[in-house]
Amino acid sequence: MLSLFAVAACLFALPVQAEPNNLPNIVLIVADDIGYSDFGAFGGEIETPHIDALAMRGVRFANFHAASSCAPTRAMLLTGVDNHLAGVGSMPELMPLSHRGKPGYGGVLNQRVVTVATLLQSAGYRTMVAGKWHLGVDADNLPPARGFDHSLIQADSGSDNFEMRPYLPMKPEAYWYENGQRLSSLPADFYSSRYFVDKTIQYLQSGEAQGRPFFAYVAFQANHTPLQAPAHFIDPYRGRYAEGWAQVRSKRIARLQQLGFIDDSAALAPGPTQEAWDALSADQKHFEARRMQAYAGMATAMDHEIGRLVAYLRASGHYDNTVFVLLSDNGAVANEPYSNSFARRWFEKHYHREVEALGERGSWVSAGSRWGRVANTPLSGVKFSAGEGGVRVPLVISGPVNASPGRIFKQFVHVTDLAPTLLQIAGARAPALTGEGEPMTGKSLLPLLVTGKGQVHGPGEPIGYEFSGNAALYRGDLKLVRNHPPGGDGQWRLFNIANDPGETRDLSQQLQDQFHLLQNDYADYVERVGVLPMPDDYSVAKQVAINAALFVYLPRYLPYALGFIVLVVLAVFYLRARGEKR
Repeated sequence: MLSLFAVAACLFALPVQAEPNNLPNIVLIVADDIGYSDFGAFGGEIETPHIDALAMRGVRFANFHAASSCAPTRAMLLTGVDNHLAGVGSMPELMPLSHRGKPGYGGVLNQRVVTVATLLQSAGYRTMVAGKWHLGVDADNLPPARGFDHSLIQADSGSDNFEMRPYLPMKPEAYWYENGQRLSSLPADFYSSRYFVDKTIQYLQSGEAQGRPFFAYVAFQANHTPLQAPAHFIDPYRGRYAEGWAQVRSKRIARLQQLGFIDDSAALAPGPTQEAWDALSADQKHFEARRMQAYAGMATAMDHEIGRLVAYLRASGHYDNTVFVLLSDNGAVANEPYSNSFARRWFEKHYHREVEALGERGSWVSAGSRWGRVANTPLSGVKFSAGEGGVRVPLVISGPVNASPGRIFKQFVHVTDLAPTLLQIAGARAPALTGEGEPMTGKSLLPLLVTGKGQVHGPGEPIGYEFSGNAALYRGDLKLVRNHPPGGDGQWRLFNIANDPGETRDLSQQLQDQFHLLQNDYADYVERVGVLPMPDDYSVAKQVAINAALFVYLPRYLPYALGFIVLVVLAVFYLRARGEKR
């Protein structure tokens, strides 16, 4: 536990001139597309002993909300500011043409926000990042310009985990950078989770002599598609998941209830049925089990690397004075890219789908529509959805700030709360901002962590959210939510997510006054942060293809096309000139 002096320092925010060597280290770990109940400490059957140990040493949050996609969450995580105000109202890959360049829709961090890394750097911390970035590749948006002394990043929305190549036909190549310089190759034995921890340890070792505290941001690609891991992490799961989606989900629900994440009386979202599993052929069941084995193996591989980082911190004497914050950026994804004919042709050209080698080097597989929903048990919705399954994710805070290790907090917590929490832990404060800057809107969790009491957000405090037209407004236990097709019908609904986390009972008619109040709150949020309406004919698949063609492939190949046209024109003139001479 922190000393009384340290607790007081944290609660009242020391100035940045505080002695650096008296401050705790901070390790911020972000998993990618991990569902609410995947980790063992959150009711899952996946083997994550090192994450579970951090959870039992610290506290877990049962009601933590992020964005439903990676870049918006990362923008809010690092700045404490709503994603629209931070410049990431949407991602470049998904953004409608009518939104591009509009305020809040740059698709990268803007210059109106300052990152927690910059503030910790100013407070005397050594800062480093290793992992997925997805916040811009221009010089003013790569990590060196955003407060990181050392950095190794995968700059895209994702990539292959064994090779330097893209995972989808959105880009012709994968973009990796170290300390702001683009890399041309990766190690021969590269695997993403291992490499990110290797680099983190390397950066930590390089600054040991300085005697200063550190902020290490480790952003894994697990469990983003493609699901990939070394075979020795997948093989122990052979024979597992053969009972099917419904039974795995049922066991998760029982563990969630036993652990205290959900009450026995809570209304839960429906999941994939046993009848759907029983209707599969033997080969189909085997394939489905194998894809979930790859999913579990990838999560276990990440957990193993987290354990390796923890072991290094123990050996170097830093563990007892290190605060760990671990979360997923959004809920698990539940789609099947192979169902898109263009994507399928690309996969078949670049990857294999051999059942017995799923998840290994050279293969491409996703969790699919059923297992993705199981990963988000007991919630409704998936990645990209504003349903709880898309935005409610695991959060662990562990280390010398917890009043009651092992406890599960059920208070509503938002991803924008983490940046001010880290600053207060470090005894730093956000600088006075000019009229051009965006102040942090999140609230520090440190008083809750230290005392174990109270609420982070008051019952009358509205908190809005929007991404690609899917939107939510939280006020106390009530949630106003809208999802557009294919995940919804575009209609607003009202739920009490305290007793109905599965969003099964629409209260919009029963609680009409509250329904209209939250709609007004959402309208105020839209005006305050600058949310733009989505085009009526918007389609994710169509927009991704358009954006890739216009902004990735066309600029890359247009010079060659123009050169070819010039050569053709010159050849025509030459042939005509010869013909006239004759």
